[in-house]
Amino acid sequence: MLIKELGNIIKERRKLLGITQQDLADLAGVNINTVIRIEGNKINPSIEVIHSIVEILGMELKLEVKKPTE
Repeated sequence: MLIKELGNIIKERRKLLGITQQDLADLAGVNINTVIRIEGNKINPSIEVIHSIVEILGMELKLEVKKPTE
């Protein structure tokens, strides 16, 4: 998944839940500009920031090892 996809997914989920960017920032303990920039695909946030945000949105972040291509 590209960071652009992640930003769009976060934005869609936030809107679906009726949460403002400011509320999400406050609940996740990040600056509002961080949320704006993530949703706008302007930054590559740390895994800690993404984890905080997806937890608030009731989502799960999974990392998987790619299967080797033959």
